Amino acid sequence: MSFVEVAGTRLEYVRLPSARPVSGRPVIVLLHEGLGSVSLWKEFPQAVADATGCEALVYSRKGYGQSDPITAPRAMRYMHDEALVVLPELLDRLAIERPVLFGHSDGGSIALIHAGGSSRPVAGLIVLAPHVLVEDISVTSIAEAKVAYETADLRERLAQRHANVESAFRGWNDIWLHPDFRAWNIEEYLPRVRVPVLAIQGEQDEYGTLDQIDRIARLAPDVETLKLADCRHSPHRDQPDAVIAATVDFVTRRLAR
Repeated sequence: MSFVEVAGTRLEYVRLPSARPVSGRPVIVLLHEGLGSVSLWKEFPQAVADATGCEALVYSRKGYGQSDPITAPRAMRYMHDEALVVLPELLDRLAIERPVLFGHSDGGSIALIHAGGSSRPVAGLIVLAPHVLVEDISVTSIAEAKVAYETADLRERLAQRHANVESAFRGWNDIWLHPDFRAWNIEEYLPRVRVPVLAIQGEQDEYGTLDQIDRIARLAPDVETLKLADCRHSPHRDQPDAVIAATVDFVTRRLAR
């Protein structure tokens, strides 16, 4: 594990070379979910790197993992700030050009905002269970997560992944349950995503309906969708083989140089 200073914050990151590197392949940058971190990805990033021939970069956003905690409530545009301020600086600091952004949940939303709103080029996007707007199912499940955190074992499980578990959980949960956040919407960025997109979602996703990736397919110019049966909000955990196979196909068919 290494650390880099970005936008005044110390962020943890790991670079994972492929066991079977292919010359000219882009770096795959993995962007975690709303309660994720470097360690929560477990072995998945290395499996992606080995299968695709790409180097993988994994980092924990501010407030997560071993990165610096947040010290104030998150703003309504916290994903915009990550996509348009933090991520470009991080990529510059680590000298990563034209990456593939591989985002899960909040990370998928950040990837879409970055590709549609940043001047920094990317090679393509792979987004798992991304959000482009707030749905009732999202708010209901996030409210249930708050109950589990306060009354069950969720806090203890998250504490294994985050140095400051209160920062990680409250920073995510409080903003998503704020009444004003119901108006959050990033569809305006989708027509400006001018690179290939692979959007993957589980048919049993408890945090969003399939309308999320259907909207991406309607509004962005170049989108392939994959809807997975027997799969909830984390396709890379519920259906890892299917996600890796789709990722390899997408990288070799659409992005290989």
